Formats: sequence, C-alpha cells, structure tokens
Amino acid sequence: MPITGVFFIPANPNASTALATITERLHSAVAEEPVAIGRWALEHKLMRDTPSCVPGSGPQRHAQPRYMQFLSLSYYPNHGFIYTSQGPEKTGQTPVPNAATPQPGVTPASGSATPSNTAAAGGSGIVMTTVPLPSSGALFKHFVYACQPFWCHRHTVAVPGGMVYDVGDFRVRIGDVRQTQPAARVRGTVVEIEYRGPSLVTSISAQYVQSKRGVNLGGHSDVSDSDQDPGIDLALFGGIEDADIDAEYSATAALIREFWTKLGIEGAREAILVSDVGREVKEQLKKLKLQEKMGQTAPRNEGHALQQDDDPDPDAGTDLARQFMEIFRFNR
Repeated sequence: MPITGVFFIPANPNASTALATITERLHSAVAEEPVAIGRWALEHKLMRDTPSCVPGSGPQRHAQPRYMQFLSLSYYPNHGFIYTSQGPEKTGQTPVPNAATPQPGVTPASGSATPSNTAAAGGSGIVMTTVPLPSSGALFKHFVYACQPFWCHRHTVAVPGGMVYDVGDFRVRIGDVRQTQPAARVRGTVVEIEYRGPSLVTSISAQYVQSKRGVNLGGHSDVSDSDQDPGIDLALFGGIEDADIDAEYSATAALIREFWTKLGIEGAREAILVSDVGREVKEQLKKLKLQEKMGQTAPRNEGHALQQDDDPDPDAGTDLARQFMEIFRFNR
C-alpha cells in the first residue's frame, strides 16, 4: 500500500482549470523529466443523511451531517470503496465534521497539516470498507431507491481520463474533476502524488499479501522471486511497532509536500494525514506478527483446497480512498 497525498485546486464554473499549468510546471519545475505512462479515471458519489420526515417524532437531528461515499479507481479494478459516517450512539463522539470546517489532515496546501493518527486512535466515527466493484454499483442503487427517505444523493463527480507520470521516486496522477450530477460542471483539478521509494508501509503490505497466498501442499511458496518487495527486509516483525508506521507516514508526507511545493501552485487543498490513515497496515502488521509467533508462513487453510483469491488485497488503496473522499465532500 503506497503512501500518497491528494491535492485539489477548485475552479469556477466558467473559468479554465489548473490542469495545463500543473502539467507545464511538472515539466519545468522539477529536476527529473516526467515520463507519461498511461491514463487513469475515477468516479465518486456522495450521499448525505436527511432530517426526520416527522417533526418532533424523535431526537433532534445533530448539527453535523452524516455521509456515505462510493469511490471507484481505475487502477484498483478489483474493488470499490465505501466510506460512511457512524452515528454518535455507536462512536460516543460527535460525527465527522463538515468539509467546510477545519479538520485534521485536510488543510490548505500552503499550511502545515497535523498528523491525525493520534486523533484516529480513539476512533474517527467513519468506517471504510471495500466490496467487489459490481457490488459497489448495486449497493449505491439500493441506497438511492430503497433508502431515499434516509439518504439523499448529493452529487457525482468523475475524472474521465487523467494522465499518469513517473517523476523520480514519485508517480503523479493529474486530471480535471467534472461533476456529472445533479448538473454538469467542472469542479477543478485533482493531483495525486504517490511515493514509490523504499517504504516500510509498502513492504508490510507486500509481505502480508504474499502470506495470504499461502504455501502449496509441498511446502514451497507460491510466490515467485519477482513478486518479492525489494524495499525493506521484513524477515522479523518483532521490532516494528505502530509508532514506526506513524513516523513513516509523517516523513513521507513531508516528502510529498516538498514535491508539491516545487510546482508552485496556489489555492490548493490537501489531504494526506487524514483520519484513520494507516489503520489497515497496522492490522496487517499485527497479523504478520501473530503468524511469526505461531511459526506459520501463511494463514491456516482450514482443510480447504488452496485457491487464488479474486481480490488478493482487498485493503489496497484504502488510505488513498480516504484522501479522495475528504477532498470530494466539498462544502456539502
């Protein structure tokens, strides 16, 4: 699971976006020459809870709204992402703040963001899950038609055909964000910056995916040498703690911000160290430690024939999905 940062530059409906400027700066302001390697796309749907239909029939609606968000990314084709606010009765906290108010991890790009992992340790009140991509569309239709009194579809935005560049240790995805519902309009430009250098987080995720593939009946690994992550040796996990993962996210966030600063783009909002970032990696680390403690190279198969999962890594991209969803809530 690579560490990423997302930056959004809003645009007025009748004005040009920052796409051309960012592309030009990418070629002129960084030392490494960008290499175009392909295209990418996304679609994001936002739903928001509705007030009670019968005034006075229940508890007063909380001041802060609840959201349900559906995201699909072309480079994570096995699953879609669903992000939903929990009610205060389940979290014991105030629901997630509106995107119009200051919140941890989502700040103007020119400012300094405070890592929100410490805040997330007590629970963010938001739940991330992944589902097979066809199921994601079916669930959205279910909530639109069957749950309309409780949830309202606020908008759908998409990046229909962005560009992907490799620039040194970074992979940069750029694209214009176009709202398709309720009315067609341009919302701005989004930039995703992915760090691809040696990374503790990426190595943990790669090792966990390999462990899930299991061993064959002869006791040999099903993973070829070409699938091994070359970044960091994780033969022993005993010395790695959650604090090390938090430090890795903070250090890499600084590298991503430094790269973004070189482009000199004003007026951007960033989402990097958002609530719950790194949660899945920490859970993967715990499972790997347990496997190591039990002397296993892979989870037990409960006597069933070993099969290749349709989705070998259902957690892939969850941190990035959180970042996109923070950005795309806009001021709803």
